[in-house]
Amino acid sequence: MRFLLPIVLCLVTFLTGCVDYQVGVNFATPYSGEITQQIKVSDQLSNLAPSETKKWLNSLEKRSRKLDGKVKKLNTQELLLTIPFGNGAELAEKFNQLFQTNIMPNATIPKEKLDLIKLNSQVSIHQSNLVFVERNSLDLAIDLRALKVLTQDKIIINPDAVANLKFQLTTPWIAHSISNADNLQPTINPLQKGLVWQLNPGEINHIQAVFWLPSPLGIGAAIIILLGILGYLLKYRRFPGMA
Repeated sequence: MRFLLPIVLCLVTFLTGCVDYQVGVNFATPYSGEITQQIKVSDQLSNLAPSETKKWLNSLEKRSRKLDGKVKKLNTQELLLTIPFGNGAELAEKFNQLFQTNIMPNATIPKEKLDLIKLNSQVSIHQSNLVFVERNSLDLAIDLRALKVLTQDKIIINPDAVANLKFQLTTPWIAHSISNADNLQPTINPLQKGLVWQLNPGEINHIQAVFWLPSPLGIGAAIIILLGILGYLLKYRRFPGMA
């Protein structure tokens, strides 16, 4: 992901450190939800690279606010960022803006560090309205190949020491992951809310999930029709169209 770039480049120099980074997509209704980011930087990383860590956290805040997000500082090393969305299309647009890396054509980047900035994510969501419910298909690809084992001066840095990355999907109704050989499967924990995937550094993490949401328009229309029929029955003591 784009925001990990300063930390990754810093760790190439300082050789160690850890970031707990959890990204969540929370649906309340088909027409409201939020993208959340909870980031916790270890004491070790803060002490080794205080300047780079501060710049990185500031960049997270700035980009989130550009997307109408809210920032909550849990403490000096932990942030909770919340970005609202109104529907699936807006979710995809904001998510992709948030996590895609854009390389300027005239950027002067050393060849040996070029792969480090290729931290991209791409999400799409297809919504099908079935009158009373809405079926949602989520397709997410997170490219973390840049967080492969890094080497410098013959010293190996394990990507697991760079960041602990998770993606969480929370919906009001039950969601399920689509299982196939190419998809990452969620972790099993009865205490966790929603579906949680532990992302693998050094790989393209592909996630697919299906979930259902109640359709306020369909349910509202059904209630209006039922109330109309009930009112007719109370007045005429018979169903509409019957003699």
